[in-house]
Amino acid sequence: MNKNIAKLYAIAQKKERIIIGLMSGTSLDGLDIALCKFKGNGKETIVEVLQFETIAYTVEIKAEMRNVIGNKQVDLQRICLINGWLGQLHALMINQCLYKWGIKHPSEIDVIASHGHTLYHAPKRIHLLENFGNATLQMGDGDHIATHTGIITLSDFRQKHVAVGGEGAPLVLYGDYLLYGDEVENRVMLNIGGIANFTFLKAGGSFSTVLCSDIGAGNCLIDAYTRNHFQPLSFDINAELALKGTVNQQLLQALTNHPFFNQSFPRTTGIELFNYQYIQQALSISATHSLAHYDVLATLTMFTITMIVETFKQVIPVQNYTVYTSGGGIHNPLIMHTLAQQLPNIVFKSCADLGINPDAKEAVLFALLANETLGSSFERDIQSAAGYPTVSMGKISFPD
Repeated sequence: MNKNIAKLYAIAQKKERIIIGLMSGTSLDGLDIALCKFKGNGKETIVEVLQFETIAYTVEIKAEMRNVIGNKQVDLQRICLINGWLGQLHALMINQCLYKWGIKHPSEIDVIASHGHTLYHAPKRIHLLENFGNATLQMGDGDHIATHTGIITLSDFRQKHVAVGGEGAPLVLYGDYLLYGDEVENRVMLNIGGIANFTFLKAGGSFSTVLCSDIGAGNCLIDAYTRNHFQPLSFDINAELALKGTVNQQLLQALTNHPFFNQSFPRTTGIELFNYQYIQQALSISATHSLAHYDVLATLTMFTITMIVETFKQVIPVQNYTVYTSGGGIHNPLIMHTLAQQLPNIVFKSCADLGINPDAKEAVLFALLANETLGSSFERDIQSAAGYPTVSMGKISFPD
């Protein structure tokens, strides 16, 4: 037997596993690296985050990635180069963390779970091409990570989801259901990253009652406008810029008047739709090109808030629920304060109240997907898919 297959088999038999989860999100802040200890699988899963770090991307790395992500027309050679380059870069960052954490040998880690970075997300609802279905593509090759860390790596989780009929996102629902479902409390897990998404977990509910979907723009439009008009800033720190402006109702109406928001749930989207061009189109439609930049940022922030509020009012089937927040958007006080104002009967808490760093949540949930692939088939705990594929996910790369 190949020694790597034998090692993988031994890891699958373990009652406890040490897994590194990686997440590189649409905001391009950097690589989230979560060192996790897992006990059990399925609804019996217990996870402990042993270490967590976000290693920021440099200006040069961000510029290289922005040249290709979310763009229909790109240099194919550039994509080929970046795919391996990013995998090697992520491996270097992992090795730096292992050294910092006092982990002296790669054998101390069972596997790495890498989301990669989404190059392009193209569900059928966006591309509308007759002969093609849902598609998504992530870069940051798992073989490069495995080779340069010496650790078995699971990556490319979204492709199996697409292969069996899903849109490849959001994948957080599996971890949200397994880790955070409660017998008494109705919960909504709200992640405000570049794109905002949510998972509704009915108290005592089975997987068939779960609803998970992208909402729309989270921080991506705010960040894009800030980068273009407030250099060298890459995001609106503490909403200081937006707080200087006034919401313009004409622009807000143009931003919200898009066919995407009439599509049924669950739905997925990305920066392929919600980008700087989206803002320019809305400014043109609403004839508001002369607005002060502060006013545009105030309106973009209200757009994010409005779509979250309207989504909750439209699709959450219960009156009493608690919202647990994660993602970079929770550090925007204007977003969080206004959400609480507009949903006064709803309790807002951080994922920290559930024992997980809200900045680490997505990296941990991809580590959980790897843990399920290694030790469970979903069949016991997730039997009714409710439109969501219930399959093991992640391609396996050996280090040698």
